[in-house]
Amino acid sequence: MSKLYDELCKDWRFVEGLQTCINCGTCTAICPAAEFYKYDPRKIVDTVQRKDDAEIEALLKSDTIWYCGECMSCMTRCPRSNAPGKVIMALRNLSARLGYFVHSEKGRQLFPLTEIFKENILKYGYCVYPDTFSWEDHQESGPVWKWHTEHLSDSLARLGANWRGKGTGVLRAIPQESLDELKSIFDITGGTERIEAVEKYSAEKAAEMGLDMEEYFRKTFEECSECHFNN
Repeated sequence: MSKLYDELCKDWRFVEGLQTCINCGTCTAICPAAEFYKYDPRKIVDTVQRKDDAEIEALLKSDTIWYCGECMSCMTRCPRSNAPGKVIMALRNLSARLGYFVHSEKGRQLFPLTEIFKENILKYGYCVYPDTFSWEDHQESGPVWKWHTEHLSDSLARLGANWRGKGTGVLRAIPQESLDELKSIFDITGGTERIEAVEKYSAEKAAEMGLDMEEYFRKTFEECSECHFNN
């Protein structure tokens, strides 16, 4: 049996997500990502089921496993109770752990995402936080959101948020005790280990590309080649 397949079998998401695939293609038909990207979850599950090390390694180093939006539409429609989305999660986790993600453009985007969410969650206690959101980085959000970011304090106050305030309410300041508990959860569940792995392999890739980490962050955050999309 493939060593990489054995590693995947240690991930509960893989165990729960891969039952008895009959290659019917329902997951691909319902998949929103497949509509836009050159992406076929049926082929991914089929590849993994062959338990071939070379094929699984190619997947782990590819852009393909990073197209999934993890919406789990595939799981709700599969006639055999498979969950290709969970299989993708396990593949992504293994790719991050082994450093294979740096071999693909979409995989390298794991670095800026990790850094952004790490700061938001461990520093502020939120996945998305106004203080770290830059409209310049997300111009697709449109002019209304640009105005909102320029008038953030007034806008949030009018909405009843308790931005940075003590006590209760939306966007309240999270007590340090709770932030310390969050960090402990990351440490115990492997989140910290994954962050460190992503940062380590990304630093090595940045050095290989002749970039400092700020340049690498910006490049991986913004880079998106046309080759990923359906014509």
